[in-house]
Amino acid sequence: MNRKKKVKQTLLKQAKKARAKKATNSNKPRYISKAERAEIEAQEAAQQASQAEPPGDAAEH
Repeated sequence: MNRKKKVKQTLLKQAKKARAKKATNSNKPRYISKAERAEIEAQEAAQQASQAEPPGDAAEH
């Protein structure tokens, strides 16, 4: 087997593996760490708290 054919075969094999790996992981959801989940929950709680507050003087008139 000549050198060009061997190099081409090796590169094609690597590309095929990379495509297969990328295709199988596409169905998997992105990992969210425990710290990120806590941060997201805190932001959502802050949003809900700000929406629950009364508008202030506008409601009294």
